[in-house]
Amino acid sequence: QVQLVESGGGLVQAGGSLRLSCVASGRTFSSYTIGWFRQGSGREREFVATIIWSGRSSYYADSVKGRFTISRDNDKNTAYLQMDSLKPEDTAVYFCAATRHGTVVHSTLYDIWGQGTQVTVSS
Repeated sequence: QVQLVESGGGLVQAGGSLRLSCVASGRTFSSYTIGWFRQGSGREREFVATIIWSGRSSYYADSVKGRFTISRDNDKNTAYLQMDSLKPEDTAVYFCAATRHGTVVHSTLYDIWGQGTQVTVSS
């Protein structure tokens, strides 16, 4: 069973950048699609980005397209979310999750979740 731990969150000014990491334990990381989701205060969890096991296919929410980049290094059992041109509305707890499905956007299809990392963007 894969376990996920996120890191890299913090406080940044609008227009700045952060890179989130999602480190997985277990030997089967490379067989999972990894997704990033976020949940702002008082809001529902929403899809951000997802990347297939091989890294050859990814998909983004419209709200982050062109600003965020998802990637993975299967040799390091790590997935990343590079966030550029951050906006105050990007403020949320960011979660990584794993699924055996393809690049799906529905959180209910992800079986394994990390604990989340807080990202705060000040104006």
